[in-house]
Amino acid sequence: MTAPVQEAPLVLSIQSHVAFGHVGNDAAMLPLQLLGIQPVAVHTVQFSNHTGYGEFKGQVFAPAHIADVLDGLRARGVLARCTAVLSGYLGDAGVGEAILAAVQEIRAVRPGLHYLCDPVMGDVGRGVFVRPGIPEFLRRRALAQASIITPNHYEFELLHGAPLASVQEAIAAARALLGVAPGTGPSLIVVTSLRTPDLPTDRLATLAVTADAAWLVKTPYIDLQPLPNGMGDVFSAVLLGHLLRGQPTAQAVSGAVSSLYALVARTAPGQRDLPLVACQSQIAAPAECFSAEPCSAG
Repeated sequence: MTAPVQEAPLVLSIQSHVAFGHVGNDAAMLPLQLLGIQPVAVHTVQFSNHTGYGEFKGQVFAPAHIADVLDGLRARGVLARCTAVLSGYLGDAGVGEAILAAVQEIRAVRPGLHYLCDPVMGDVGRGVFVRPGIPEFLRRRALAQASIITPNHYEFELLHGAPLASVQEAIAAARALLGVAPGTGPSLIVVTSLRTPDLPTDRLATLAVTADAAWLVKTPYIDLQPLPNGMGDVFSAVLLGHLLRGQPTAQAVSGAVSSLYALVARTAPGQRDLPLVACQSQIAAPAECFSAEPCSAG
């Protein structure tokens, strides 16, 4: 007799949706599935394509729409079964409040709930590209509820409030943002695309910081112009997938960085999306592994 198949962990992923391209939920769902995680996707927008392709059509869903979908999931008992929540780009702060309400509701029955918040605000060269009110919402509201945040270098400096001159400064800044318990701040901060002056210019670094440890993962710098959209969305999904599979933090960060590097390295010049489908084998088993090396804050 065949043994029953163990149910895959559920992740409530509240992000954008595009019919064509790989951003938001359309960047997160396949990686989660390939890692044995079942996404419960709630779309905050529905667009024809992402902005990397220029003009787009569609609409931003109102917070009431998000709440309505969540209400339907609640009625089926799905929310209470979710082991993690994943969020990225926010159309407006009202959607963010609906996400935080869901996090608090699930955490009431699952105190160990992971909430990975990718605090999307902007990037080097583009500056802040989200609506007014979003950065303040992320700093004042979302940061406290998140258990994991994955800002890029630019976004981390916005959260910190000052430029970073070194990896040591980045570690200290991350430690200052960590919480001491669920609902008081993240227990893990992962800073992507870190390029402080003390790092080699031909390398791109990812820094992971907890209360008692820090790791740095370095990869060769790939100069793609333009960069494909959705890189942060894929990274966050793979990182969360590895953590939910029980991997230690250093191993999970190493795996997420290695998968993203493999996908970026296989992106043709001029392409606006990562080759998620064509190179899906690189998500669970990247060809090259970049290790997370321990580092100290002094």
